[in-house]
Amino acid sequence: MKGIANMSNTPEQSQLGKTSAYVDQYDASLLFPIPRAGKRAEIGLGDAAGQRATPFFGADLWTAFELSWLNLRGKPQVALAHITVPCETPNIIESKSFKLYLNSFNNTRFADATMVQARLRADLSEAAWRGSPTPSTLGVRILLPELFDQEPVHELDGLNLDRLDMDFDQYSPDATLLRAAQGEAPVSEVLTSNLLKSNCLVTGQPDWASVQIAYSGPQIDQPGLLKYLVSFRNHNEFHEQCVERIFMDIWTRCQPIQLTVYARYTRRGGLDINPFRTSHPGALPANIRTARQ
Repeated sequence: MKGIANMSNTPEQSQLGKTSAYVDQYDASLLFPIPRAGKRAEIGLGDAAGQRATPFFGADLWTAFELSWLNLRGKPQVALAHITVPCETPNIIESKSFKLYLNSFNNTRFADATMVQARLRADLSEAAWRGSPTPSTLGVRILLPELFDQEPVHELDGLNLDRLDMDFDQYSPDATLLRAAQGEAPVSEVLTSNLLKSNCLVTGQPDWASVQIAYSGPQIDQPGLLKYLVSFRNHNEFHEQCVERIFMDIWTRCQPIQLTVYARYTRRGGLDINPFRTSHPGALPANIRTARQ
């Protein structure tokens, strides 16, 4: 079994948009971590070395729908996996590399699902925390077929902004669209939209998402917020980066007392990524897919 190589990675160096060999024997070196710091610096969160603490907590909730391996008798096994990547990790894991890594389990024999879970946790934790002086572990949960029927489908709760009938003409992020009723009594609201779309930072391929924004503070102008979310339509950025940009723009422009931004992106290559960012500590949401996922 191969180890994970040293990292000096940019998105352009990843396997995105390139022809990739299919590897069906376990190979942890396929994982491709990308530092979070560079994109965070773009939205005012420190320099490229990540020298400023973020004003949010949270995690990236992944679902792997195409996990398979062989048992010791060579019989294929299938499962789902839920992976929780804390936003404090110095790196994201590029999704195509994650897919290629999972494919490398396909013809590899493991004694049981517990061994698969342990291998996933060790490899993914090493990649996500690489470079940190205080590395930790990721959360990994394996669901075997007997539990598949217990996986719910539920739309994000809240008042849907998509009900608003209005004109749109801005398709690159514009934070000036965001306004709030400063000086008026604070409110608490949960707002949702199914109209978030961005594009892969490297390939330009579309990424579709539903988003939930929960806040307390000056009331946010709903038409302006919907226009702002739609303005991501032609924007090239990874899922995690888009959600952090949305959080920081609302946090800065609308000045809420508390804010949570949660996006559920449709799966690609058997993986979905669901970033959750919140201004206040608390429990993570359950990793429940929407109908489009």
